[in-house]
Amino acid sequence: MEGLKISGVWATVGLLICSNIFMTFAWYWHLRLQKPGAAHWPIVAIIIVSWLIALVEYAIAVPANRLGSSSGLNVAQLKIMQEVITLTVFVPFVLIFMGEKWRWDYLWAFLCVVGAVYFVNRSKL
Repeated sequence: MEGLKISGVWATVGLLICSNIFMTFAWYWHLRLQKPGAAHWPIVAIIIVSWLIALVEYAIAVPANRLGSSSGLNVAQLKIMQEVITLTVFVPFVLIFMGEKWRWDYLWAFLCVVGAVYFVNRSKL
């Protein structure tokens, strides 16, 4: 039974990674349209496309959180896990898709969130 719970946690992580990729694109893809030479989209079209992308994210995130909860994770653990995943997905997105330069602050922010992971789980260590 314990192996089933651990595999459920890993499945939760995988699903949350997928959902976060979609949500990152839903929130930020349109910012590339503000760069010189980019096509102009009306804000209504941007909102509709973003909501369609976010719909896919919700269709993945909701089952991921239910699976994580049924695998023994509490809400705080799920939220902190999501924040770590957010940074893990967001930094490559910013560097690759958005073309921004690396900043060491990204690493320091990530380490702070890793500290949060420790504190939310230390009673189980």
